Amino acid sequence: MRVIINGAGIAGTALAFWLGRAGHEVLLVERAPALRRGGYVLNLWGIGYDAAERMGLLSRLSGLQYQVDNLCMVDRHGRVRGGYPSRVLSGLTGGRIMALARTDIAASIHERLDARVERLFGDSVAGIEDDGAQVHVRFEHAPLRQADLVIGADGLHSRVRQLLFGPDARFEYPLGCHVAAFELAGYRPRDDSRYEAFTAPGRYIAKFPVRNDTTLFFMVLRDEYLDGAVPGNDAGRRAVLTRAFADLGWECAPILAGLQQAENLYFDSISQIRMPAWSQGRVALLGDAAACPSLIAGAGCGFALAEAYVLAGEL
Repeated sequence: MRVIINGAGIAGTALAFWLGRAGHEVLLVERAPALRRGGYVLNLWGIGYDAAERMGLLSRLSGLQYQVDNLCMVDRHGRVRGGYPSRVLSGLTGGRIMALARTDIAASIHERLDARVERLFGDSVAGIEDDGAQVHVRFEHAPLRQADLVIGADGLHSRVRQLLFGPDARFEYPLGCHVAAFELAGYRPRDDSRYEAFTAPGRYIAKFPVRNDTTLFFMVLRDEYLDGAVPGNDAGRRAVLTRAFADLGWECAPILAGLQQAENLYFDSISQIRMPAWSQGRVALLGDAAACPSLIAGAGCGFALAEAYVLAGEL
């Protein structure tokens, strides 16, 4: 079959991997001009770990994982008040867990795509017409294509879902919080052995040491701190985060100072996607586009890998 997959994240790339191996003609489309880099770190475990093993990825991923000794909860003065050693999670999962950047997972799968999988970067699906026999797909830049199947693996705010099923508001269930993430090079203080987090009512901020003397910061705030309006640009997002975290102590002052110059600020609602069906005619959804459990559920990557494996097998 000819299959067009919109979105080269974990779900879309994993599906392209399996369909390419099965001999299908696959076009993998990604809006970004190249594979995405950076991004937040997650734990790969459970069914996601099993799926990665079946893909033959464990050796590659083990060389990319992050290893910290402890997760520490600190108070406003930086004193450790709680936490646990990383070996606890390893013990609970029988050692079958890795801390990885989500973009490293997608890139590792991309490296193993069949040569017959065509990749189209810097573009996205812009229109879909399903006549029952095939799907006619318009792109933002590339010429019209026909396919037997179109898969929307394009995340929480899926363009394919919007085109076929309706606006986000029909399926998105906000959980009352927003999340931000960004990286800073050369940030100090830095301890490579631990993940540190600080909480206050309605707010959470954490730092995680990543490669190349870079620190990843992760922030969660309840929507009440948005003052009734979701900021539409990075300047507004920086202002909201500064107001929400400025009075908390710990390392918030230097973190917020670094935020002002940080590039690639990620900012989005924490939401779930709930749908009564994930397909319509010759178009289907996959991963967060179909059933996002929310970023804080800690399972989206695993679900995406498992869903791609199951869908490819059924096809």
